[in-house]
Amino acid sequence: MYGSINRWKLRTQTLTAGRIPLLMGIINVTPDSFSDGGKFLDPAAAVDHGLQLADEGADLLDIGGQSTRPGAEPVDADEELRRVVPVVHTLAEQSFVPISVDTDKVTVAREALAAGAEVINDVTGLQGGPAMVSLAAESNCGVCVMHMQGTPQTMQHAPVYDNVVEEIFSYLKDRRDALIEAGVEQSRITLDPGIGFGKTAEHNLALLSNVARFHDLGCPILIGHSRKRFIGEVLDDNEADRGAGTIGVALSLARQGVQIVRVHDVGAVRQALLLYEATGGLL
Repeated sequence: MYGSINRWKLRTQTLTAGRIPLLMGIINVTPDSFSDGGKFLDPAAAVDHGLQLADEGADLLDIGGQSTRPGAEPVDADEELRRVVPVVHTLAEQSFVPISVDTDKVTVAREALAAGAEVINDVTGLQGGPAMVSLAAESNCGVCVMHMQGTPQTMQHAPVYDNVVEEIFSYLKDRRDALIEAGVEQSRITLDPGIGFGKTAEHNLALLSNVARFHDLGCPILIGHSRKRFIGEVLDDNEADRGAGTIGVALSLARQGVQIVRVHDVGAVRQALLLYEATGGLL
């Protein structure tokens, strides 16, 4: 539907989205992530979870050692390295599914790439300093550039936009152009509007309802909405299990041609997407 922007070149592999989105499976090697903090802090548990996500059909495994939930405090690089690198190394040895490292620290990104990662997924949009951009360009890895208003500590303190869709479109366009100018090939860039990162429920819904606008940027679009707070707000039930709501949004994203969806429940989302396609939902 969108030609070449359905292909994302990684460090040694290329992913191609079909009629349904590629699925990025989440592996939080943290004690405090909002949905599954602590469950996979042990490296062996994280590896087992990654292999399970691969068996369920994950096209990419995203490993993070620092929570970015609202209010989360950063961890130092040594601790993040201790959490992340052994998991990356073992999964790269035991699975052919490409690995993404979710980090804003260049030292962590560099060691993760050396351990076998294919992608840098940076919630700061690779704005933490020139070293991260240089690493991305020199390593020829895939990059995911996300929008965030503020920091995880401040981002949900009354975020304000005049036009959330167009402001984030402009931000992602500027970051895309800056990376290209710095030597990162456009074919290696994926763009993420940052659902829940400095947005109210209304902002999130506006972005998700108008996500096709972002195809004009000429890069694959990644959406990470899985289990996020706005689902409970839409349902008027903050205690609700957000799994079904996550699937509902994924179907809408597929209909709008989104190339990559980042989720916790890979198997359930994949089955729903396959049945949605098989029954004419994408016609």
